[in-house]
Amino acid sequence: MSEWWTYEPRDLLMFSPDVYYRLFELQNTDLWPAQILAVGAFLAGLVLIARRAPSAGRIVAALLAVAWAAVAFGYFHTRYASINLAAPYYCWAFATQAVLLLLSGVGFGRLGYTERRTGLQHFGVALLVFALFLQPLIGPALGHPWTGAEIAGIAPDPTVLATLGALLAADRIRWELLPIPLLWCAVTSATLITMGSPEALLMPVAGAASLVVAVCRGLQSRWDDRATM
Repeated sequence: MSEWWTYEPRDLLMFSPDVYYRLFELQNTDLWPAQILAVGAFLAGLVLIARRAPSAGRIVAALLAVAWAAVAFGYFHTRYASINLAAPYYCWAFATQAVLLLLSGVGFGRLGYTERRTGLQHFGVALLVFALFLQPLIGPALGHPWTGAEIAGIAPDPTVLATLGALLAADRIRWELLPIPLLWCAVTSATLITMGSPEALLMPVAGAASLVVAVCRGLQSRWDDRATM
Protein backbone atom coordinates (compact mmCIF):
# COMPACT_ATOMS: atom_id res chain seq x y z
CA MET A 1 0.00 0.00 0.00
CA SER A 2 1.39 3.41 -0.98
CA GLU A 3 2.07 5.92 1.77
CA TRP A 4 -0.40 8.82 1.97
CA TRP A 5 2.27 11.44 1.29
CA THR A 6 2.99 9.93 -2.12
CA TYR A 7 -0.45 10.94 -3.40
CA GLU A 8 -0.93 14.04 -5.54
CA PRO A 9 -4.11 16.21 -5.48
CA ARG A 10 -5.25 14.73 -8.80
CA ASP A 11 -5.23 11.27 -7.19
CA LEU A 12 -8.13 12.41 -4.99
CA LEU A 13 -10.37 13.24 -7.96
CA MET A 14 -13.27 10.91 -8.64
CA PHE A 15 -12.72 11.22 -12.39
CA SER A 16 -9.95 11.65 -14.93
CA PRO A 17 -9.49 14.68 -17.20
CA ASP A 18 -10.55 12.54 -20.17
CA VAL A 19 -13.84 11.67 -18.48
CA TYR A 20 -14.39 15.31 -17.49
CA TYR A 21 -13.95 16.67 -21.01
CA ARG A 22 -15.89 13.76 -22.50
CA LEU A 23 -18.98 15.06 -20.70
CA PHE A 24 -18.98 18.18 -22.86
CA GLU A 25 -18.82 16.06 -26.00
CA LEU A 26 -21.79 14.00 -24.87
CA GLN A 27 -23.66 17.13 -23.84
CA ASN A 28 -23.11 18.82 -27.20
CA THR A 29 -24.05 15.71 -29.14
CA ASP A 30 -27.30 15.20 -27.26
CA LEU A 31 -28.35 18.85 -27.33
CA TRP A 32 -27.45 19.72 -30.91
CA PRO A 33 -28.55 22.14 -32.41
CA ALA A 34 -29.36 23.90 -29.11
CA GLN A 35 -25.87 25.44 -29.25
CA ILE A 36 -26.94 27.57 -32.21
CA LEU A 37 -29.99 28.78 -30.32
CA ALA A 38 -27.90 29.54 -27.23
CA VAL A 39 -25.30 31.56 -29.13
CA GLY A 40 -28.03 33.32 -31.09
CA ALA A 41 -29.87 34.28 -27.91
CA PHE A 42 -26.73 35.64 -26.27
CA LEU A 43 -25.83 37.50 -29.46
CA ALA A 44 -29.27 39.12 -29.46
CA GLY A 45 -28.70 40.18 -25.86
CA LEU A 46 -25.30 41.60 -26.78
CA VAL A 47 -26.89 43.67 -29.55
CA LEU A 48 -29.49 45.03 -27.13
CA ILE A 49 -26.75 45.96 -24.68
CA ALA A 50 -24.72 47.67 -27.41
CA ARG A 51 -27.77 49.67 -28.55
CA ARG A 52 -28.69 50.58 -24.96
CA ALA A 53 -32.25 49.48 -25.59
CA PRO A 54 -34.72 50.30 -22.77
CA SER A 55 -35.86 46.68 -22.69
CA ALA A 56 -32.34 45.24 -22.70
CA GLY A 57 -32.11 44.77 -18.93
CA ARG A 58 -35.14 42.53 -18.52
CA ILE A 59 -34.45 40.58 -21.72
CA VAL A 60 -30.80 39.95 -20.84
CA ALA A 61 -31.73 38.94 -17.29
CA ALA A 62 -34.31 36.50 -18.66
CA LEU A 63 -31.80 35.01 -21.11
CA LEU A 64 -29.22 34.60 -18.36
CA ALA A 65 -31.78 33.01 -16.04
CA VAL A 66 -32.69 30.45 -18.69
CA ALA A 67 -28.99 29.74 -19.31
CA TRP A 68 -28.26 29.17 -15.62
CA ALA A 69 -31.30 26.93 -15.21
CA ALA A 70 -30.33 24.97 -18.33
CA VAL A 71 -26.80 24.39 -17.02
CA ALA A 72 -28.12 23.53 -13.55
CA PHE A 73 -30.40 20.73 -14.69
CA GLY A 74 -29.10 19.93 -18.16
CA TYR A 75 -25.45 19.65 -17.17
CA PHE A 76 -24.95 19.30 -13.43
CA HIS A 77 -28.02 17.17 -12.71
CA THR A 78 -27.96 15.11 -15.89
CA ARG A 79 -24.22 14.82 -16.63
CA TYR A 80 -21.84 15.96 -13.93
CA ALA A 81 -23.67 14.12 -11.14
CA SER A 82 -22.52 10.84 -12.68
CA ILE A 83 -18.86 11.59 -11.87
CA ASN A 84 -18.91 14.13 -9.00
CA LEU A 85 -20.77 13.80 -5.71
CA ALA A 86 -20.78 17.59 -5.31
CA ALA A 87 -22.75 18.09 -8.54
CA PRO A 88 -26.17 18.35 -6.80
CA TYR A 89 -24.89 21.30 -4.76
CA TYR A 90 -23.63 22.99 -7.92
CA CYS A 91 -26.99 22.31 -9.53
CA TRP A 92 -28.88 24.10 -6.77
CA ALA A 93 -26.39 26.97 -6.74
CA PHE A 94 -26.94 27.55 -10.46
CA ALA A 95 -30.71 27.19 -10.02
CA THR A 96 -30.56 29.78 -7.23
CA GLN A 97 -28.71 32.18 -9.51
CA ALA A 98 -31.41 31.68 -12.15
CA VAL A 99 -34.07 32.66 -9.58
CA LEU A 100 -32.05 35.70 -8.47
CA LEU A 101 -31.75 36.86 -12.08
CA LEU A 102 -35.49 36.49 -12.56
CA LEU A 103 -36.33 38.36 -9.36
CA SER A 104 -33.78 41.17 -9.59
CA GLY A 105 -33.40 41.58 -13.35
CA VAL A 106 -36.85 40.68 -14.65
CA GLY A 107 -39.23 41.17 -11.73
CA PHE A 108 -37.74 44.33 -10.23
CA GLY A 109 -36.03 45.55 -13.41
CA ARG A 110 -32.79 46.36 -11.58
CA LEU A 111 -30.58 45.54 -14.56
CA GLY A 112 -30.33 48.36 -17.08
CA TYR A 113 -28.18 49.35 -20.04
CA THR A 114 -29.57 52.75 -21.00
CA GLU A 115 -26.78 55.02 -19.73
CA ARG A 116 -23.62 55.94 -21.62
CA ARG A 117 -20.92 53.37 -20.87
CA THR A 118 -17.64 54.10 -19.13
CA GLY A 119 -14.30 52.37 -19.65
CA LEU A 120 -14.96 49.96 -16.81
CA GLN A 121 -18.27 48.97 -18.36
CA HIS A 122 -16.51 48.25 -21.64
CA PHE A 123 -14.55 45.61 -19.74
CA GLY A 124 -17.86 43.86 -19.11
CA VAL A 125 -18.78 43.98 -22.80
CA ALA A 126 -15.35 42.60 -23.72
CA LEU A 127 -15.74 39.77 -21.18
CA LEU A 128 -19.16 38.92 -22.62
CA VAL A 129 -17.75 38.81 -26.16
CA PHE A 130 -14.87 36.64 -24.95
CA ALA A 131 -17.23 34.15 -23.28
CA LEU A 132 -19.40 33.87 -26.38
CA PHE A 133 -16.84 33.66 -29.17
CA LEU A 134 -13.34 32.99 -27.82
CA GLN A 135 -13.76 30.75 -24.79
CA PRO A 136 -15.29 27.91 -26.88
CA LEU A 137 -12.06 27.88 -28.92
CA ILE A 138 -9.79 27.23 -25.93
CA GLY A 139 -10.55 23.52 -25.64
CA PRO A 140 -9.92 22.73 -29.32
CA ALA A 141 -6.79 24.91 -29.24
CA LEU A 142 -5.48 22.71 -26.41
CA GLY A 143 -6.13 19.54 -28.36
CA HIS A 144 -9.64 18.64 -27.21
CA PRO A 145 -12.20 17.65 -29.88
CA TRP A 146 -14.30 20.40 -31.43
CA THR A 147 -17.37 18.45 -30.41
CA GLY A 148 -16.46 19.22 -26.78
CA ALA A 149 -16.34 23.00 -27.17
CA GLU A 150 -17.82 24.74 -24.12
CA ILE A 151 -20.70 27.01 -25.14
CA ALA A 152 -22.44 29.65 -23.02
CA GLY A 153 -25.86 28.38 -21.99
CA ILE A 154 -24.68 24.77 -22.35
CA ALA A 155 -21.52 24.57 -20.21
CA PRO A 156 -20.97 26.30 -16.85
CA ASP A 157 -17.72 28.24 -17.30
CA PRO A 158 -18.66 30.34 -20.36
CA THR A 159 -22.12 30.87 -18.88
CA VAL A 160 -20.54 32.32 -15.76
CA LEU A 161 -18.14 34.60 -17.65
CA ALA A 162 -20.93 35.78 -19.97
CA THR A 163 -23.00 36.61 -16.89
CA LEU A 164 -20.16 38.52 -15.22
CA GLY A 165 -19.67 40.45 -18.45
CA ALA A 166 -23.35 41.34 -18.67
CA LEU A 167 -23.46 42.42 -15.02
CA LEU A 168 -20.35 44.59 -15.30
CA ALA A 169 -21.67 46.25 -18.47
CA ALA A 170 -24.90 47.32 -16.75
CA ASP A 171 -25.67 50.85 -15.58
CA ARG A 172 -25.28 49.87 -11.92
CA ILE A 173 -23.54 47.00 -10.13
CA ARG A 174 -26.11 44.60 -8.70
CA TRP A 175 -24.18 42.98 -5.87
CA GLU A 176 -26.83 40.36 -5.17
CA LEU A 177 -26.10 38.79 -8.56
CA LEU A 178 -22.31 38.55 -8.19
CA PRO A 179 -21.51 36.08 -5.34
CA ILE A 180 -22.47 32.81 -7.05
CA PRO A 181 -20.66 33.55 -10.36
CA LEU A 182 -17.54 34.66 -8.47
CA LEU A 183 -17.63 31.59 -6.22
CA TRP A 184 -17.94 29.35 -9.26
CA CYS A 185 -14.75 30.89 -10.68
CA ALA A 186 -12.92 29.59 -7.60
CA VAL A 187 -14.63 26.18 -7.60
CA THR A 188 -13.99 25.38 -11.25
CA SER A 189 -10.43 26.68 -10.94
CA ALA A 190 -9.74 24.23 -8.10
CA THR A 191 -11.02 21.37 -10.26
CA LEU A 192 -8.99 22.38 -13.31
CA ILE A 193 -5.82 22.98 -11.28
CA THR A 194 -6.18 19.57 -9.67
CA MET A 195 -6.53 17.99 -13.11
CA GLY A 196 -3.48 19.91 -14.34
CA SER A 197 -5.45 21.62 -17.09
CA PRO A 198 -3.56 24.38 -18.95
CA GLU A 199 -6.58 26.73 -18.84
CA ALA A 200 -6.90 26.46 -15.05
CA LEU A 201 -6.02 30.10 -14.36
CA LEU A 202 -8.54 31.59 -16.79
CA MET A 203 -11.56 31.52 -14.49
CA PRO A 204 -9.88 32.81 -11.29
CA VAL A 205 -8.14 35.60 -13.19
CA ALA A 206 -11.41 36.59 -14.88
CA GLY A 207 -13.25 36.37 -11.56
CA ALA A 208 -10.66 38.46 -9.72
CA ALA A 209 -10.64 41.07 -12.49
CA SER A 210 -14.44 41.18 -12.41
CA LEU A 211 -14.44 41.72 -8.65
CA VAL A 212 -11.91 44.54 -8.95
CA VAL A 213 -13.96 46.21 -11.69
CA ALA A 214 -17.15 45.83 -9.65
CA VAL A 215 -15.54 47.37 -6.56
CA CYS A 216 -14.10 50.24 -8.60
CA ARG A 217 -17.49 50.92 -10.17
CA GLY A 218 -19.15 50.81 -6.77
CA LEU A 219 -16.69 53.34 -5.37
CA GLN A 220 -17.11 55.49 -8.48
CA SER A 221 -20.90 55.48 -8.07
CA ARG A 222 -20.59 56.56 -4.44
CA TRP A 223 -18.24 59.37 -5.43
CA ASP A 224 -20.62 60.52 -8.17
CA ASP A 225 -23.57 60.43 -5.77
CA ARG A 226 -21.72 62.57 -3.24
CA ALA A 227 -20.62 65.00 -5.94
CA THR A 228 -24.23 65.60 -6.99
CA MET A 229 -25.51 66.18 -3.43
